[in-house]
Amino acid sequence: MTAELPIQYPSRARRMLITVPSMIASTMVAVDITIANVALPHMQSSLSASQEQVLWVLTSYLVAGAIATPLSGWLAGRVGRKNVMLFSVGGFTIASALCGLSTSLTMIVLARFMQGACGAALVPLSQAILLDINPPEEHAKAMAIFALGSMAGPIIGPTLGGYLTDTLSWRWVFFINVPFGFLSFAGMAAFLVRRHNRDVPRFDLFGFVTVSIALTSLQLILDRGEHLDWWESPEIRIYALILGISGYLTVVHMMTAKDTFIRPSLFRDRNFAVGSFFSMMIGIVAFATIPMVVVMTQALLGYSALHTGLVGLPRAFGTLVSMVVVTRLVSILDVRAVIIAGLAIMGASMLMYSHMDLYVNERTLLITGFVQGLGSGLIFVPLSVVVFSTLTPALRNEGASMYALTRNIGNAIGISLLNVQLVQDIAASRNSLIQGLRPDNPAVLYARPDLDFNSTEALARLNGEVMRQASMVGNVSIYHFVFILTLFLIPLVLLLRVDKVKTGDASLPIGE
Repeated sequence: MTAELPIQYPSRARRMLITVPSMIASTMVAVDITIANVALPHMQSSLSASQEQVLWVLTSYLVAGAIATPLSGWLAGRVGRKNVMLFSVGGFTIASALCGLSTSLTMIVLARFMQGACGAALVPLSQAILLDINPPEEHAKAMAIFALGSMAGPIIGPTLGGYLTDTLSWRWVFFINVPFGFLSFAGMAAFLVRRHNRDVPRFDLFGFVTVSIALTSLQLILDRGEHLDWWESPEIRIYALILGISGYLTVVHMMTAKDTFIRPSLFRDRNFAVGSFFSMMIGIVAFATIPMVVVMTQALLGYSALHTGLVGLPRAFGTLVSMVVVTRLVSILDVRAVIIAGLAIMGASMLMYSHMDLYVNERTLLITGFVQGLGSGLIFVPLSVVVFSTLTPALRNEGASMYALTRNIGNAIGISLLNVQLVQDIAASRNSLIQGLRPDNPAVLYARPDLDFNSTEALARLNGEVMRQASMVGNVSIYHFVFILTLFLIPLVLLLRVDKVKTGDASLPIGE
């Protein structure tokens, strides 16, 4: 037998030419997760839709993404990563144009479904590409670049969406993807390498169907539960039953059949299994809290959409700073120590949020957002490095897809759970405040000596103030809960195994 030749990585210049279009594509998808939210009221008016109907603009995108994300790994192995990336970015760009041109609710929901389905592969396969084209010693830098796009996207999405909607129209929320999509497609077509696949995996139809049904049911529960009063709704109970049956069939099939859609060998790698669970929890801690901060800043503190976005920019700047620092830290420190430091900083930011009130100044918001971004950047990059360091390159496409899926699931679950808890905390706080609002309460007479309890207008103003105070108490309670959750995650980091990073299988071509 002849000795295996060392892996030949692309030159630094070619790596950059591959990285740029890949990052444009993944950042577009990350931005589109949140950019359409602020434009929903304008879409509702333009398309003559009810509030319940227009929510399907968001739901269709999320459901399609949930179904297509695990499929992207198999498709990359079946038809080649370059083909999947070109089809995905081309389809995403066309779907974005169709969203902007939509004249009916049905058309935009279908276009958003197509957009979510096509965009699902772009984030995980971009991560796999960056891992493949860079030698192991450069993986931290590659993951820092990848994380900057995938983490900054949801942060700048609402700001960009609000600006485009206010200055142009809601249609430009989608049209803006077209020129960037064209640049990404051209770059990938020119610089990504296509190779012949020698090992074509069998398509597990049964596994794909059960996984798709389970993910769709879960996404529908999370996305529609809040609007349908959760378990009081027969629709939600039906989704839950379908989720239970399809989830059971998925697990049994995966453990008993061969060549399943989700390969169990992925989760036999301890780093990948622990890291995927950890990624899901980080979706709650780092990502699910961002929409809460945005809503708090706008609804309770009275900031405009654009002002809210500007106040949130230090969060992105903090992420950028940590990306620069973390690439040096992982080369000299145990990556687990870096992750623990990131969790501690993230927890500190949540503790800072939990001490805010309705009179918090802008400087405090800026500093807290910066600290939050700093912590999240210190977590994401070393976690990605250690998760993929022990995973064989042959499983990298599927691994990146499943890793992205767990983070998205964590994000969706986190947003729903935190919103449920927020509603409960607000209701409890409101009940507590109302009990003291009586004409015979000396504190009320002292604070509002001119309050007329017989005036409907005065009572309406008082109720509005009570709701503001109760909502702020609810937000503060949630931030404190996330702070505690962050502390409980720290021991989990010790389960990660830090070995010498593998260089991979020399027989696997690099560059696609």
